Amino acid sequence: MNLLRGDGRPLVVGHRGAAAVAPENTFEALRAGVAAGADLVEFDVGPDLQLAHSARETPGEPVTLDAALDYLNAQGVGVHLDAKLPGYEEQIAAALIRHGLVERAVVATAYAVTVRRLATLAPGLRRAIGYPRDRYGVSRVGWPAVFGRTGAAALRPAMPVRVRRLLAASGADTVAIHHALCTRPIVRLAHARGVAVLGWTANTPEAVMRLDELGVDGIVSDDPGMALATLRAP
Repeated sequence: MNLLRGDGRPLVVGHRGAAAVAPENTFEALRAGVAAGADLVEFDVGPDLQLAHSARETPGEPVTLDAALDYLNAQGVGVHLDAKLPGYEEQIAAALIRHGLVERAVVATAYAVTVRRLATLAPGLRRAIGYPRDRYGVSRVGWPAVFGRTGAAALRPAMPVRVRRLLAASGADTVAIHHALCTRPIVRLAHARGVAVLGWTANTPEAVMRLDELGVDGIVSDDPGMALATLRAP
């Protein structure tokens, strides 16, 4: 899968299916992401190989990894799988191979060791290193509400150095950065290395437009329909 945008628009990734439209990490959310026209549909997978952001946030009707991959494969969309912890890389790789999705998937994680293991287990798989680690549900709310505008602004100048270190430690071919920390220097740095940049989680037209103008390759959103409409607007 080529994630680099080239001269086209950025890819749109439905976050946890389409979490603004349906309960996250459920079949309903996966279907909503597909219906919205997302290029890729993202979901979280825990060590039990069920869709959930954490053990405390399992949907009422849990969806297995195999069931999610079977459905998305049949829909012909790309798969963006978020591995929440290290230790079950072999099972993830085996599932993607079993469903014939290695060439149509990207696995994201905040753990460099997971990226390195996946490179050995499934060499053709796109592998993303994420920053920051979303332990506290950062993706659910706007950056200023969690960290403050001043904090985000203070972190941005140091981000190219952080990204360089993350890539060196992980060997990832994709970097997934919180939208408030995405900057043009990060995009230039990544693209010079042939690395794609995904910005998460952009839930307003303003955030989507900003990421597009920065030149990111993919925009992750709880509302992929909104993101696509924003990108298509004259």
